[in-house]
Amino acid sequence: MTFTPSAVDEKAIATIRALAADVVANANSGHPGAPMGLAPLAHVLWSQFLSCDPNDSRWLNRDRFVLSNGHACALQYVMLHLLGYKVSLEDLKQFRQLDSRTPGHPEANHTDGIEVTTGPLGQGVAEAVGLAIAQRNAAATFNKDGFEVFKSHIYTIVGDGCLQEGVAYEALSLAGHLALDNLIVLYDDNHITIDGDTAVSFTEDVVARFESINFNILHVDNGDSDLAAIYDAIEKARQSTGKPTLIRVRTTIGYGSLKAGTASTHGSPLKPEDIAQFKEKNGLDPNEKFFVPEDVRELYKKVNAAGAERHAEWTKLFESYASAHADDHAEIVRRYERRLPEGWEKSLPTYKPDDAAVASRKLSETVLKKISGVLPELVGGSADLTGSNLTRWTDAVDFQPPATKLGEWTGRYIRYGVREHAMAAIMNGLHAFGLHIPTGGTFLNFVSYGIGAVRVAALSKFRVIFVATHDSIGLGEDGPTHQPIETAASLRAMPNLHFWRPADGNEVSGAYISAIRSVETPSVLALSRQNLPQLEGSTIENALRGGYVLIDNDEAAITLVATGSEVAIARDAVAKLADKGIKARLVSIPCFEVFDAQPLEYRKQVLPSGHPILSLEAYSTFGWGKYSHVHHGVNTFGKSAPAAAIYKDLGITDEAVAAKAAAVVEYYNKAGVKPISPVELEAAFE
Repeated sequence: MTFTPSAVDEKAIATIRALAADVVANANSGHPGAPMGLAPLAHVLWSQFLSCDPNDSRWLNRDRFVLSNGHACALQYVMLHLLGYKVSLEDLKQFRQLDSRTPGHPEANHTDGIEVTTGPLGQGVAEAVGLAIAQRNAAATFNKDGFEVFKSHIYTIVGDGCLQEGVAYEALSLAGHLALDNLIVLYDDNHITIDGDTAVSFTEDVVARFESINFNILHVDNGDSDLAAIYDAIEKARQSTGKPTLIRVRTTIGYGSLKAGTASTHGSPLKPEDIAQFKEKNGLDPNEKFFVPEDVRELYKKVNAAGAERHAEWTKLFESYASAHADDHAEIVRRYERRLPEGWEKSLPTYKPDDAAVASRKLSETVLKKISGVLPELVGGSADLTGSNLTRWTDAVDFQPPATKLGEWTGRYIRYGVREHAMAAIMNGLHAFGLHIPTGGTFLNFVSYGIGAVRVAALSKFRVIFVATHDSIGLGEDGPTHQPIETAASLRAMPNLHFWRPADGNEVSGAYISAIRSVETPSVLALSRQNLPQLEGSTIENALRGGYVLIDNDEAAITLVATGSEVAIARDAVAKLADKGIKARLVSIPCFEVFDAQPLEYRKQVLPSGHPILSLEAYSTFGWGKYSHVHHGVNTFGKSAPAAAIYKDLGITDEAVAAKAAAVVEYYNKAGVKPISPVELEAAFE
């Protein structure tokens, strides 16, 4: 195939540049330089290659586009508008304004046509790797002879900033290992970051780096105006097999501006006179803003129509597929509609108090074994800790290029290597493709390495499940470098994230049910290394309320509330208090966020007013003020020793808790105060 640029192509590129400048100037905020430099690449990509239907942005077999350098989002919003997505000229005028469809960086589930949330540099390209894995897995799982229902590419634009972030290199290294030839990385090589020329900090040989990680390399030396070269490079990348492709496109940031090629065009609006001279030089009215010439409109209407036609052709193919492969067709539709298989929860294990004590990481493994067969959309993995996280079910097949003889494209277990941050970001891409529920394992302490991607998942409303084992001082001898005292507090502070810390087998099963049902919320499951007893009063149904009463007493002088491995310690403390003649209640709160979503009356029953509440957790006590009056925890880093010795040394024992609870009861009795539950107090002022 060949491409001969026409005058209207040149006018379209000038229009894109002018619109990007207008968008940023109108907001008096944003980044005009990269959009102006990338306009030729964007025009060729969308008008000649990107298979999408702006009339249905969720068409399943669309190509996916990710703008990893999300600060350049004025470019993406302009393209979405021109192509006919639900982004109007008025939306462009509302760029970066309150409640607009065009926020300062692209957000998934917010703007029509945006696949993933980008902006924190490196996140987008890592998500693109996840999209590529998902596409390759879907194609291998569902394509049949004569029915190539999944045939698409993943395109991502990256800048120098993205390629300096560690998460980008982690993800791209894995993409090269996995030979993801459906991934095309378009590198905007403009030699500029906020600090100025990349000569000040980024002088490595990027091409050599990509060659070393098994990428095919192509070059466009004049990305400012050589449309034929851009076309040829993308066409060659699409034909490449066995390797993902990097296309290095040399551009001039702020092309056409009086300050082109300088950092001043990176993050500041252009002056009005600069925009005017650009428009005049390119045959546009310098006095007219947000203007799209009619012939440019017509060009993109044809692109829109071509996309709709491709979609219609695919729909006919998919209908024929339904006749020939009814079960697979039904499975694709079910996953696409995010419906779970009927009765899948029945596969989850339940436990009785006389069942053996088991580490919650092992209980998690049992759940994964049980549900892997009834939830075929489940895709697992671990950051080189499979044997510790216990995330791989018995008959799992690894996702690997078949040529390696290490697995198959149909495999559902991903070996992420020692790449915690990339794993978390790749999982976001797996979700975004629309057919998978990703889980990924690491130690809870190393969720902190990937917390940027966890935050993106929460912001994006993506259902991803982080299996975080070795969750506390209970991991023992590895010491304070591996004992996550503060991590829970940071995760609990994050909006739209469920942090689960189950205390026994029934709570583990409940945590997984909740995580899998929560289609717009990511979950972190914090799991123990040490064995935990099965508790009297725990059930899956109770766990699904996020918090519940394990031991009740109408005459209680105090309520103990705990999570995870400390619930059993609190239970034993209740017995010791009884020996002292002090009646106590016990509450388990495996998930603060789910508990907070329960009706107020229920929460007041679980944590009532009238007597003090003492919390217990082998984490920082930060955040417990919303549930308890007094807190017992670990506000220093841990220690290196066997777990039992650490628990004793730090006072996380039934004896220490009972002694503190008795002191709390005595204090309130002497004061003559019947405290109000923090739950009730907070609700009074909501």
